[in-house]
Amino acid sequence: MTRTTLLATALLALGADPARSDAPHPYVGMWVTADNRVRHELLPNGRYVEARGTRERAYEGRYEVTGSHIEYWDDTGFTADGEFVEPDVLHHGGMVLYRR
Repeated sequence: MTRTTLLATALLALGADPARSDAPHPYVGMWVTADNRVRHELLPNGRYVEARGTRERAYEGRYEVTGSHIEYWDDTGFTADGEFVEPDVLHHGGMVLYRR
């Protein structure tokens, strides 16, 4: 098996779309408010899941990162954006989230 085939297989196992031409960004993972009430999980396949309080899947949708800017498109049609102001700090919707 070639190195390229192994990479494509690994990406598919993670749910990534190997046809996407954009390079992976460094922000994949869990982001939380200081009180842990809001939790964003940015998945490597361009999807996100947001928990609010005890609602584990309060919002879900897709996202795109361009530089330090993130755009969200919720599955219900809601849109939002945010800015990674430091490698481990995300400002989004009047909230500050930290990498966990």
